Amino acid sequence: MYTVVFFVFLVVCIALVVLVLLQHGKGAEVGAAFGSGASQTMFGSRGSASFLTRATAILATLFFVLSLLLAYLSAQNIEQSSVVESGLPSAGAESAPATGNTPADVPMMEEEGVSQ
Repeated sequence: MYTVVFFVFLVVCIALVVLVLLQHGKGAEVGAAFGSGASQTMFGSRGSASFLTRATAILATLFFVLSLLLAYLSAQNIEQSSVVESGLPSAGAESAPATGNTPADVPMMEEEGVSQ
């Protein structure tokens, strides 16, 4: 479920960025002189402003809802499988003492007759 919500979240993010970049800013009158104003007749007399504004508001709402849902799902996933708890040994298992060279097995330099 987390993967599906995350994929939808990415699609909404990309669509939101595209819609914000398509909207005209406050200085759109200068940009309309170079041909970008001709496409406004497709969306009616007010142009694409109301359509793009409404679509941006819907996508922004989806963005916030999906962000909260992803945070909730992430918190649920962490509680179920904690790395700290899985790394602890069980109470009944005791480790055997290590074998090999211990400080008692290594001769001291003074015993060998080497002076410093």
